[in-house]
Amino acid sequence: MTALNASLGGRLDAMQLARPVELTGRVNRHDGHLLACDGFPVSVGAVCAIETDTGTPALAEIIGFDSGQNLMSLYDINARVRLGARVSLRDEGRDIQVGPEVLGRVVDALGRPLDNRPLPPMADRWPLSGKEINPLARDPVASPLDVGVRVINSCLTVGRGQRLGIIAGSGVGKSVLLSMMSRFTEADIVVVGLIGERGREVGNFVQMVMTPEARSKTVIVAVPADRSPLLRIRGAERATSIAEYFRDQGKNVLLIMDSLTRVAHARREIGLALGEQPTSKGYPPSVISMIPQLVERSGTGVSGAGSITSFYTVLADGDDTNDPVVDAARAILDGHIVLSREQAQLGIYPAVDLPASISRVAADISGDAHTAAVRQFRRLVSLYQENRDLVMMGGYVQGQDADLDEALQMWPQLVEHIMQPETQKADFESSRNALLALLGGN
Repeated sequence: MTALNASLGGRLDAMQLARPVELTGRVNRHDGHLLACDGFPVSVGAVCAIETDTGTPALAEIIGFDSGQNLMSLYDINARVRLGARVSLRDEGRDIQVGPEVLGRVVDALGRPLDNRPLPPMADRWPLSGKEINPLARDPVASPLDVGVRVINSCLTVGRGQRLGIIAGSGVGKSVLLSMMSRFTEADIVVVGLIGERGREVGNFVQMVMTPEARSKTVIVAVPADRSPLLRIRGAERATSIAEYFRDQGKNVLLIMDSLTRVAHARREIGLALGEQPTSKGYPPSVISMIPQLVERSGTGVSGAGSITSFYTVLADGDDTNDPVVDAARAILDGHIVLSREQAQLGIYPAVDLPASISRVAADISGDAHTAAVRQFRRLVSLYQENRDLVMMGGYVQGQDADLDEALQMWPQLVEHIMQPETQKADFESSRNALLALLGGN
């Protein structure tokens, strides 16, 4: 009898183990966009569907666990979800569909088309969090990338696989500069992530960038400011994953993320909702750790693969360049371009502040004559800017300083080299030759 019971017990245990686990639960807590449901086996980042009063399921993402419950954040904070609503797993959220079919399209954080055209199924998949690369296996940054902007090509030369930040306040021409690089670059593929921008700016940017010439190699991932913080983070990850996929295909990719600060703000919202302690300016530790995780996914690939040259815009609120996000980005990136409000007010566009900007690989991929001309150009611009007020007040007499006299005399030519209409393309060779013609003999 004991043996029979043991045998039945063993068979029952085996049946219980073989029974599929039910991946459903019920909402038992609802605090704004944060919900909790019965714990069922699922990983962080998975997407769940929740019953609503309207009959259309609301989507939410698993963001953590607490006391045996699954914590979720709604993608649509206005969804009419009640306590006891059924929750079911929709997608593990680990991979995205990607392929050449995405080129020329505008999609949202979940890969749904925003351009009123159906998006065909794509056969390839890529991890949303990327694939880890051995840093010793990466190719070096060895050749320049033409971005079509004269002052960047000549004075802040960008290498293929370099990561740069564009640090700017509001209203200094950041979006126009990004659109110029998107249209004029020689990169094989252009991936643009518009994260947390105003809806009107998203529409204007798409119209500027999606020209007949650039459409065939461009994809835009747009997540406006009124979307869930989780969607903003997922949009940044999707744009980076698309860029990684094309790099793996051997393409040279230009990735533009506008803006890294909005992604950090989204991560701050989620971190504070999970109970993280705020540190400097209210940013929890997860924000500072997220920035290098996202940025390090770009760059050069292994031998035989392509490269991802990336530009991340960083908003300097109130023109404060000591913001925690600015500091964290500046420390991990391979250079930064600062846009000056003072130059924008003088009508100098692009409003690049050369003395405050740097490309850390420019000297390695430029010739000696080019490097010497860049140093001379930066020195003359810095001399003029430092002494401009003194000269305007009549406190300087010509002849007292030969270097300052040269800067004052050449200032119109320096400004002419920096300025560039947004509809005009300046390729790398012509940009470098113009700089050498201006300063090569000095």
